[in-house]
Amino acid sequence: MANLASNLAQKKMGEVPVKVANEDKQEHADTDMLACCWMGKDKVEMKRVPKPAVTDDEDVLIRITGSTVCGSDLHLYHGEIMQMKAGEVLGHEFMGIVESTGPKVTKVKTGDRVVASFNIACGTCQYCQKKQFTACDCTNNSSVMEKLYGHRIAGVLGYSHFVGGFSGGQAEYARVPFGNTNLIKVPQGVENEKALYLSDIVPTSYHAIWEADVKEGEVIGVWGLGPIGLNVCQWLRNVFKASRIIAVDNVPERMELAKNKWGVEFVNFDKDTDVSAKINELVPGGLDRAIDCAGFRYAKSIVHKVERTLGMETDSSEVVNEMIRSTKKFGTIALIADYAAYTNHFLIGAVMEKGLRLVGCGQAPIQRHWDTCLSHIQKGEFDPTIILTHRFPLDQTDVVYRRFDQKEAGIMKTFLETRFSEPQMPGTPMLMNADDA
Repeated sequence: MANLASNLAQKKMGEVPVKVANEDKQEHADTDMLACCWMGKDKVEMKRVPKPAVTDDEDVLIRITGSTVCGSDLHLYHGEIMQMKAGEVLGHEFMGIVESTGPKVTKVKTGDRVVASFNIACGTCQYCQKKQFTACDCTNNSSVMEKLYGHRIAGVLGYSHFVGGFSGGQAEYARVPFGNTNLIKVPQGVENEKALYLSDIVPTSYHAIWEADVKEGEVIGVWGLGPIGLNVCQWLRNVFKASRIIAVDNVPERMELAKNKWGVEFVNFDKDTDVSAKINELVPGGLDRAIDCAGFRYAKSIVHKVERTLGMETDSSEVVNEMIRSTKKFGTIALIADYAAYTNHFLIGAVMEKGLRLVGCGQAPIQRHWDTCLSHIQKGEFDPTIILTHRFPLDQTDVVYRRFDQKEAGIMKTFLETRFSEPQMPGTPMLMNADDA
């Protein structure tokens, strides 16, 4: 099963025509920039690469003032996403200053401070018109995805040729296609550290709750207290007004943060190995809704570890099965965490018999939620900096990957500073050496 996905990725199937160039155009031979590049499984390097330039009429070239390493970047780091190529410029969360634009860009101009969406949407296709921007028909040329999934989703910046092969923003410059759709101007008074995460994790976490259709006063389970899971807890407490939040994790610092900030109760799966039994003890009758912020990598049992190692599955079903057993009859389960292809031992019978709604949230169409999320930030109802733990220089991004992957030094969410960055926001982490963190 997983071998099918691997074989598809290796097979030359041809590219699907799209409306945008996915290869960066070099301005001229002697212009380059610093960027973090994927060089193979568990290997990223800082390299000098050609500086991108405007290629299409709606392109925007931005001078990057902040980026980060996301938990989903670790899937790339470990070589778990298909169609990776050595030399790919990584990074799908970034912001900066507009340096130049194509002739059809009307919504931003040179000098504007902007945040880029991680996904690339054309703004005009049938899906974009319905605000389903990550389903865009026009920006991903991967015939491999089309064969495996039946359809292609939108392109994604800095995230492999499986989603279009576009260069990312862990760099000094980035080209953002369809800038009229995929950039938001940052208002005065919103600091960079609060704006940066509008690129992904702030609206993505909001989208998960929106897709789960959470109602005020409900009891919600959250699997995984990484940046997405912690943001979900903040949204649930401050904006959606959940009555109880039950989180599943095993990292003491993250559980303590969630408890102290948002009154989250938790199940430590190292201590309570039967997670579903513990949740059903805490919440007789089960959760109203459950949100998966953990994902396919978290195999617990020997069976799933062996099957993943042997290529018999790509994704573990253990977290989803825990959610199925923990959610009340006719409740809802929402998947915002990454899943890639195939899984074994999925408890499909319980989904049907319990009448569960199993919702794939998709790659979040964050442009849909930008204005809402920005409004909550401006009103002080949501603070993206609560989970910002470190500030590092861009040229140490390779070290950040390694330390972040190993969950060292309490690294949770970082701000990667470039030579174009402004001084840090008061009260947020100072710049430091990644080796000393």
